[in-house]
Amino acid sequence: MVIHQELVSCVGWTTAEELYSCSDDHQIVKWNLLTSETSQIVKLPDDIYPIDLHWFPKSLGIKKQSQAESFVLTSSDVGEDGQIKIWSKTGMLRSTLAQQGTPVYSVAWGPDSEKVLYTAGKQLIIKPLQPNAKVLQWKAHDGIILKVDWNSVNDLILSAGEDCKYKVWDSYGRPLYNSQPHEHPITSVAWAPDGELFAVGSFHTLRLCDKTGWSYALEKPNTGSIFNIAWSIDGTQIAGACGNGHVVFAHVVEQRWEWKNFQVTLTKRRTMQVRNVLNDAVDLLEFRDRVIKASLNYAHLVVSTSLQCYVFSTKNWNTPLIFDLKEGTVSLILQAERHFLLVDGGGIYLYSYEGRFISSPKFPGMRTDILNAQTVSLSNDTIAIKDKADEKIIFLFEASTGKPLGDGKLLSHKNEILEIALDQKGLTNDRKIAFIDKNRDLCITSVKRFGKEEQIIKLGTMVHTLAWSDTCNILCGLQDTRFTVWYYPNTVYVDRDILPKTLFERDASEFSKNPHIVSFVGNQVTIRRADGSLVHISISPYPAILHEYVSSSKWEDAVRLCRFVKEQTMWACLAAMAVANRDMTTAEIAYAAIGEIDKVQYINSIKELPSKESKMAHILMLSGNIQEAEMILLQAGLVYQAIQININLYNWERALELAVKYKTHVDTVLAYRQKFLETFGKQETNKRYLQYAEGLQIDWEKVRAKIEMEITKERERSSSSQSSKNIGLRH
Repeated sequence: MVIHQELVSCVGWTTAEELYSCSDDHQIVKWNLLTSETSQIVKLPDDIYPIDLHWFPKSLGIKKQSQAESFVLTSSDVGEDGQIKIWSKTGMLRSTLAQQGTPVYSVAWGPDSEKVLYTAGKQLIIKPLQPNAKVLQWKAHDGIILKVDWNSVNDLILSAGEDCKYKVWDSYGRPLYNSQPHEHPITSVAWAPDGELFAVGSFHTLRLCDKTGWSYALEKPNTGSIFNIAWSIDGTQIAGACGNGHVVFAHVVEQRWEWKNFQVTLTKRRTMQVRNVLNDAVDLLEFRDRVIKASLNYAHLVVSTSLQCYVFSTKNWNTPLIFDLKEGTVSLILQAERHFLLVDGGGIYLYSYEGRFISSPKFPGMRTDILNAQTVSLSNDTIAIKDKADEKIIFLFEASTGKPLGDGKLLSHKNEILEIALDQKGLTNDRKIAFIDKNRDLCITSVKRFGKEEQIIKLGTMVHTLAWSDTCNILCGLQDTRFTVWYYPNTVYVDRDILPKTLFERDASEFSKNPHIVSFVGNQVTIRRADGSLVHISISPYPAILHEYVSSSKWEDAVRLCRFVKEQTMWACLAAMAVANRDMTTAEIAYAAIGEIDKVQYINSIKELPSKESKMAHILMLSGNIQEAEMILLQAGLVYQAIQININLYNWERALELAVKYKTHVDTVLAYRQKFLETFGKQETNKRYLQYAEGLQIDWEKVRAKIEMEITKERERSSSSQSSKNIGLRH
């Protein structure tokens, strides 16, 4: 067995079971973790001291490409000259990116390979490859920076220095986490491939951290300083290059998943323990290969190992459904009520809980290795994926076919999108997607993409994290200093005025800085604070019951529930739900309960309208959908009514445009316009109105008679269509 005689400077994995290490003893050694054998691969010349090692290509876990073929090695005579050079794979010098007076101790490629991050003393510098592009530079540490890493999935940066601290930054150089000073300089940091964890190395110290900075585990191996850390391709283990000539290996265990009364823990590499907290029953789950990813939700546990996928029902832990994986290492599992999604280096695959393959959505330039739970979302009928090439775009797919949704139009926003989430319940036609953009605005829009551009509406500002309930379409989010629950987000489409009345808000200062919503199951929201602790918040169960009643059209039960609870938020939600479902009787009761008297009067006036088209148009107007209301009236041949709604809204240009186009009621429009101007003591200045008013004498009696005739005509038409329906029924 070969063991290094001097400090180990760098390590690199080729597969999940094979590692290479380099040392100041000039040896490159291969380690086989399955057989525990080591062998010398090459002896370097005595004047070469290796300092870093990188394999190419990095395997994405695809079986066909499971082993890296070649590696690049740097030695101590490179880098101290303060230059950063870009080379081709064949060793040709492409360009010199930077020249500076201080040594460069660490570099990292940006996620899109268009920028390079490097150290300059206490400064960090991000330099784009494009000439004349803006360079970002900031003071990051109080001591010399020794190591950096930049993750392609979460786009976050790690730095470590002689000031004995490690830090997490976003790609704009904004600090997200600053560790307490350690006893010794931090000599290594490295992101796990999926960007959820990172490892930190120091003298006799190995630390495992969450991406937000807090520590999962601290080990004190007798290793000297850990100069370099490498994660295995599947993200389940790390290797550290140690100052005492050893290589330290560590496996990630004790990961925990929770759902309702079940708690699942990865106790060993191939063993999980399931605990039912209601009766303290414990089940042990054994796997043939090491566990790589798992997800527990919707009464199912989905586990991927290096070769297979296991699906357990929470009702029966003894007989999992097992199928072989299409490709290799799974990097993400997402669940919905009816099916689940697996993401690996080869693609995105949707399966039913019975193990049946359903679909595999694709789009041009798709990179599955950089997808995570913030950039992919799944519901019973829809898959949404945020594009990395253009971060303002969301791709939408039909879950059952994997084909683009609707007419294939993409969802496009004016700003870059950070996080996306599909609602989980209700009809496909009503499916909504909520997202947070770069300005931290929370927006909502319909995923339905047919013809007309769907409106994107802002729900809130300064929102940092969001989640939909798994039982009904209630949305929660953490705003600057508040925890907010949108009990019926659809209110923005129905009656935006009452949206504030449908919210629940509470102070969020107890969650400290940068908290994150982990889950929203039933009426319990789980939040992880910046220090890693979990906080559980229970919200009122009544809005969820209200959603249930309304989805089953149990309007009387819904009213009874609101009378029992006696809360304004409930009545406001019911008002919006009733208008959305065109139940004006319930809407009237609910609006009256929250003191919206003008709306009650308006609903009463709607009830008096002669035709169903007019009623529908005015309900749409109550929701602010003026164009749709006008379209319904014009399609029904009710031109005067379409003109009148524009007059009522003072849309004078449109009212005249319709009258001229349909050659009717021009005098009516002119009469109302004249009356409007007289009320405010104004003169006509609009050229079109002056043109049509020329030589025309307004006769109000004539106008009123015409209007009366239109209403009579509408009433007669409505009653004749009603009687013909009745005759049809008699037959």
